[in-house]
Amino acid sequence: MPGTGTFAFTVHPRARLSEDLARVWRPLGLVPEPVYDAALRRLPLPPVRMAGVQIGGERVGHVVLVPFGARHLLSDIPGGRRRVSRAVDRAAALGADVVGLGALTATVTAGGASLRGRSDIGVTNGNAFTAAIVEDQIRMLLPHVSARSTRPHIAIVGASGSVGTAVTKLLARDPGGARLTLIARTAPRLQALADSVAGDVQADVALSIDAVRDADLVVLLTASADTLLGPDHLAPGAIVLDATQPRNTSPGLATARPDVLVVDGGIVSIPSLRLVGGDIGLPDGRSYACFAETAILALTGHLGHFSIGNPTLEQIDAVRSRAAELADLGFRAADPTSFGAPVALERHAAVIA
Repeated sequence: MPGTGTFAFTVHPRARLSEDLARVWRPLGLVPEPVYDAALRRLPLPPVRMAGVQIGGERVGHVVLVPFGARHLLSDIPGGRRRVSRAVDRAAALGADVVGLGALTATVTAGGASLRGRSDIGVTNGNAFTAAIVEDQIRMLLPHVSARSTRPHIAIVGASGSVGTAVTKLLARDPGGARLTLIARTAPRLQALADSVAGDVQADVALSIDAVRDADLVVLLTASADTLLGPDHLAPGAIVLDATQPRNTSPGLATARPDVLVVDGGIVSIPSLRLVGGDIGLPDGRSYACFAETAILALTGHLGHFSIGNPTLEQIDAVRSRAAELADLGFRAADPTSFGAPVALERHAAVIA
């Protein structure tokens, strides 16, 4: 592997604390949820090295657990930021050259901006490669969306966020005949984004998730601890690409709306990837794109910070180029799954035709 360095990746318990802490040590799953909720809020628990990372048969990194749940992070930003900073301290002590901020550890640090002053370790929020993989998945899914109109309609929920902004600009660079609806809660930033791409693609704006009702493809890129998208929100035959962690869809959506396909977003294939000692909710050989970005940077010898705040198109192109250097190891969008189970896009297209 060219220029190999080492990396660390921060994670945190998501919505179900017992379930995720059992990934560190199985008996932890027996502790009742309210006990964890109280303990994680009140106790100054240290970060935990929960797993080692192997790629290509070599030890290349670590997974560091921030002992603060998703709701804790969003309800106590200063406290969450302190805990993430301690996890970055742990990553540096482990000898990592770069640390990636997984899930809401990126959100509470303003996309890593609060860690910009560190010179002992490089920091990335992973959003450049996440945007690249989400764009790849969107272009893979578009031929399979319901043909209710002559132009595919893509709704991007969380469009004004770090990944959402980047994905919007990537699609505007080559819209392929699609039209966009950009959805977020921050009207000024949302309108500014729409104005910035107005010369390249039709982009309407909305402040409510109800605006996805006419979309062929709904892309979820929000930062929330709860399910946001319900069965009543979606058009017949719609496809949902859920690239959120914690995810904003539930398996019950597929049951309530069998005509709708929910695809796991931001998932990368790295066939030789193995986690030793714990797991992050994906099988061996697959990772989240933010994790993959951190690995790419380390394995290609990058030093210093990379994606802080909103990634630029130049950073996205650069990390794609670095991933191409590692093509023998994978680092490409994984085959589509829905809540972890393989899906046949052609079958979905046939059902809704």
